Amino acid sequence: MQGSSSDDVRRHNLGVILRSLHRNGPASRAQLTRLTGLNRSTIGALVAELSARGLIQERDPDPTRLVGRPSPVVAANPRVAAFAVNPEIDAVTVGLVGLDGVVRRRIRHPTELSPTVAEAVGIAAAVINDLRAELESEYSPIGIGVAVPGLVRVSDGLVRHAPHLGWVDAPLAALLAAATGLPVRAANDANLGVTAERYFGAGRDVDDLVYLNGGASGIGGGIVVGGVSARGVAGFAGEFGHTRVSGAERTDSAGIPGTLEAEVRRSALLGVLGLERADADELEQALLGSHAPSVRAEVNRQLDALSVALAGAVNLLNPELVVLGGFLAALHAVDPDRLRAGVARLSLAAPNADVRVCAAALGSDLLMIGAAELAFESLLEDPAGSSR
Repeated sequence: MQGSSSDDVRRHNLGVILRSLHRNGPASRAQLTRLTGLNRSTIGALVAELSARGLIQERDPDPTRLVGRPSPVVAANPRVAAFAVNPEIDAVTVGLVGLDGVVRRRIRHPTELSPTVAEAVGIAAAVINDLRAELESEYSPIGIGVAVPGLVRVSDGLVRHAPHLGWVDAPLAALLAAATGLPVRAANDANLGVTAERYFGAGRDVDDLVYLNGGASGIGGGIVVGGVSARGVAGFAGEFGHTRVSGAERTDSAGIPGTLEAEVRRSALLGVLGLERADADELEQALLGSHAPSVRAEVNRQLDALSVALAGAVNLLNPELVVLGGFLAALHAVDPDRLRAGVARLSLAAPNADVRVCAAALGSDLLMIGAAELAFESLLEDPAGSSR
């Protein structure tokens, strides 16, 4: 912070402390001193200011782990919260996530048909306004984050193209802000998924990882390289669903034949199971519980196609970890050895030796947590300057 005013330094340090408590969990003042390199009196002043702003809470240390004279434990205030929204072709899901990173409520509103932008905004706004009225005395919401299955211009939340939803140049963030009176930010769902898993799930402390999400609207992905999210010039990076994995004629939503999204589909899994709809957790249980040859044949076909895409990612990016979310996690659960063998067969030995493949740790909460991070970002960046 050389060359900055003392007020700039204070604001920066407030953000460092709040971000650490938000993403790493509670810590003592002594731990915060070691983490930041600041002296005890400075930490005390910063903690006092964050507490006065209602952003953190102090509580007594664990009485079973007292050694010497322990300092109080400082934690992000879970009453400070953000709403999260995920529109899909068969539902609009709304969640409430505390600043401690815990999903407090999640409501899935099924739809008979793929919702229009106006319908998705109307459903989300109605659920959010009902929750605000119900939980007004318990939580203080600071904004809304939206995880969109499509290409989103992050600067203003304009959905450039969500093919499965049929949205083109839709001002989603502006419409939802007008309907709720809260600030709204939107981004691609898979990019938000990788953020959530990196800070709160399987990707903790991993600087090079790839995340693939499988949903009702297809397959997307997110990439972290050297600890930095790779978003691309306009935020469209990570579209693994449109990478070619076979010579088949079936096309994806963009009209490209033989892609991962064309060959690996949730609808095909539901079809062989005889189900009309199921969330990721329900689908996983149904796949694991089925012994029908037709189900296993479809699972194997999709796992083999998925292994082609993952091997390409391993060869190109040399990640430490590949995380699978949504229905891709369900596929992985049925036969992780088949997928791992397929990736090994198609990737170079050296990068393959470095990589692990696992299911997302956050399950159905993943996109809620990722979307909430959008809403929390300005607060974490400048706790002193953000209004609540």
